[in-house]
Amino acid sequence: MAEVLPVSTPLTVGVPREVKEGEHRVALTPDGAYELSAAGAPVLIEAGAGLGSSITDDDYRRSGAEIVDGAEQIWERADLVLKVKEPQHGELDLLRPGLTLFTYLHLAAYPEVATALLDKKVTGVAYETVQLDTGALPLLAPMSEVAGRMAPQVGSHFLERDHGGRGVLLGGAPGVQPARVVVLGAGNVGWNAAWIAQGMEAEVLLLDKNLDRLRWVDQIHKGRIMTLASNRGAVERAVADADLVIGAVLVPGGRAPIVVTEPMVKTMKPRAVIVDCAVDQGGCIETIHETTHAEPVYELHNVLHYAVGNIPAAVPHTSTYALTNATLPYAVALAVHGVKDAVAADAELAFGVNTVDGNVTNSAVAEAIGRPHVPLAGALAP
Repeated sequence: MAEVLPVSTPLTVGVPREVKEGEHRVALTPDGAYELSAAGAPVLIEAGAGLGSSITDDDYRRSGAEIVDGAEQIWERADLVLKVKEPQHGELDLLRPGLTLFTYLHLAAYPEVATALLDKKVTGVAYETVQLDTGALPLLAPMSEVAGRMAPQVGSHFLERDHGGRGVLLGGAPGVQPARVVVLGAGNVGWNAAWIAQGMEAEVLLLDKNLDRLRWVDQIHKGRIMTLASNRGAVERAVADADLVIGAVLVPGGRAPIVVTEPMVKTMKPRAVIVDCAVDQGGCIETIHETTHAEPVYELHNVLHYAVGNIPAAVPHTSTYALTNATLPYAVALAVHGVKDAVAADAELAFGVNTVDGNVTNSAVAEAIGRPHVPLAGALAP
């Protein structure tokens, strides 16, 4: 990440408590608050925001933050709001012109959030579209790793008969065939899912169109994870024989493509399980729709579908620290330098800007939500 010089008056940073169902993460750790405070940026934390991640208000106070009662004060007083998840319905009314929001936006999956950001002329900077020149997504990576590592754990749970599944143990038993786990996509989510599944001694098949990526996985795991070039026929055969299918397909900023069609789902074994980690980008399984931690699964075509859109929220302490480790340098740049100069100095961060002053500035997002694309330089021009 490029280094930027501070502005004379840093932005006030606000961190509200997350209100999405089952969301226990928080967008800033006490060390993060200390870093921002040391850089001259006032930090406002909503009372109780960190409790789900085992962080107390006193932890934040000792780091120089001000504890504020009520989310409304955060949204009113802050110039830069840090969140974990996209604004929920009740938060959309709190958006206002001139505000900068730095969070996971996933606008392709939540067009109503895009509409609100555009109508309120909010500068929306999305964690998931900050991109290195290598194509890597540094702020998506930590939560992708957590979601990928949790997917086999979740799938194993719902494969148990009392939880609706086939009654299959992922690793089998001596003399008994293990479960077959099919992972679609060999990016951060898919590779981590395959890695954990093979560690649980399942039979793992990893599919991707990128042969170099598959070659890398094969070299790392020395054949313990079976790799297969992805195409429609290969996916059909793999899914039909799977006990657990993990969806892990990503298009940066855009909607995930449908890889598993409804007819394919109908061919799956009775009471097999699908875990679609791509659901926050619309999902890569045709029969998927988003669920919650309170009601995580539904049954369709005699197949259990798990489609929680914020899987890492189940382990918020781990996830909060992993996320802040990645986001903090960018948050500091935005706070001490301002959006316009921060993105001018850092092409990585510029990719993260999705909306400015009523314009969509990320081309993939614009295509996904059917809006005109306005180049970032033009949108930020005075």
